[in-house]
Amino acid sequence: MATVGAATGIVIPGATMNPAQAAAAQAAGVYPQDLELVTVTDSSFVLTWYTAGSAAPAIPYQPSQEPMPVATDGYVRYGTDPNRLDRIEVQRGGETAYHSAEVTGLRPGTTYYYQAFSADVQVPARLIPELTYPAGGVVVPTNPTDAQLLQLLGELLSSGVVNSAAPGSITTLVPPRGRHLFTIALANDLHIGETVSGLVIANFPPGFEQQPGLPPYPVVMTEAMTQDAARRGAHALLVAGDISSAAMSEELVDSKQLLDKFGTLHLGGELGPRSYVVARGNHDQPKTGAAYATCAAVDGAAGYFDCLPAVYDLPQGTLTQTDLGGMRLVGLDTTTLNTPSGAIDDAQFEQLAEILAENPDQPTLLFGHHPVTDQAALTTIAGPGFDLDRTDAARLEALYAATPGVFFHHSGHTHRNRFTSSPVATNVEFLEVAATKEYPGGFALLKVYEGGYMLNFYKSDTALARQWSQTSSGEYLGLYPAYTLGTTADRNHVVSRDFGCLAPLSANGL
Repeated sequence: MATVGAATGIVIPGATMNPAQAAAAQAAGVYPQDLELVTVTDSSFVLTWYTAGSAAPAIPYQPSQEPMPVATDGYVRYGTDPNRLDRIEVQRGGETAYHSAEVTGLRPGTTYYYQAFSADVQVPARLIPELTYPAGGVVVPTNPTDAQLLQLLGELLSSGVVNSAAPGSITTLVPPRGRHLFTIALANDLHIGETVSGLVIANFPPGFEQQPGLPPYPVVMTEAMTQDAARRGAHALLVAGDISSAAMSEELVDSKQLLDKFGTLHLGGELGPRSYVVARGNHDQPKTGAAYATCAAVDGAAGYFDCLPAVYDLPQGTLTQTDLGGMRLVGLDTTTLNTPSGAIDDAQFEQLAEILAENPDQPTLLFGHHPVTDQAALTTIAGPGFDLDRTDAARLEALYAATPGVFFHHSGHTHRNRFTSSPVATNVEFLEVAATKEYPGGFALLKVYEGGYMLNFYKSDTALARQWSQTSSGEYLGLYPAYTLGTTADRNHVVSRDFGCLAPLSANGL
């Protein structure tokens, strides 16, 4: 597979440097690369990049072609005039190969221009190919051959369009009107217990493992997520499934210990300071086999055992209802018994309808593991069948459309940042949030104001989290950013909504 680019007939450069920049990099022995504009708020923006001993490889590439890290300094020049970048922001923490710089103190609704530097060499932007999806969605053959997979890859890359992950300018957001009321962190796909990342089927494409001697990458990324979400002021954390890798008891126990570092688990009632709520993902569903036999037997499903309730007290099919400052938060179980695809049974639909009917105008956020909309299903690499069952999705969207208070649905499963909409539930944002456990590796913050909300995605920012995020960006033959990073607007946006009925929370809770 070393000639995968040639096999698909498409090779995309890893970065573009002008001759002067290339000469400076060669002279310094440092090749800055992979600059990304990650987060844009009303008063800040975040850039990340990598420094290595050789240039970024062309895409698609093998993991062995990833250039070796080189620790250097890092800083950002920025300003409101592209010809006068007269302000400097230096990265925190000294020299590293895994860079992150957060520029703060900016004015809302203002355009800023920027350049990042390491070893006095300007960092080129990561180049991201635009994927082209078949009209009916991706179809992956059963037991596909390498030739079939390469053909599919060629189709996804057929547009030839390449976008910059850091175009050199940003316009800060304008926050909604009124007071800031509270902040909710959204996360998913922790995969505690996983040891190999980036596999689609069997051993393709090549997977990624943590370096020997370092903590397991799901632990690194979950610890960083909880720490950063708390540091950035989240009052509550909603985890939309795939808490574990294989629903083993020890994985679930470990996951809860990690999430407890954010705060206290609640599955009902009013959320207190630093509370978190979880929903199941397909990795957390009941299993068969001797390794699970000591867990609770599943009624009506001979041979299936469910280890999750002993840790989270959340039997399969259970819906959760909590409240934060007057906002209703509903967690859905969209998992099936033995498939990665999603579904919602009649009993859960009936319970959800009753809850929403109690106060249809109450601001309501729902979360569950599987994406809902047709837009999501038709652009999922694993195909439409990987998402929520289409009939159940239509039923859910119709229920949302009949409930004026429903404004947001958070899901995971696809490991990407993507904002989609429904032609039926037109006033609802459907947001897929990238996985916590791998590139881009982080969480979304939903800042709620009296006049709406601001949504921002943050990469987890500890040193080990930045390292693993860069390493795992090479998944899918270097194409993982094209699928998972999302657009700047997917990750950062403002929506107007009347939340005047909600109560403000202090930094420490009610």
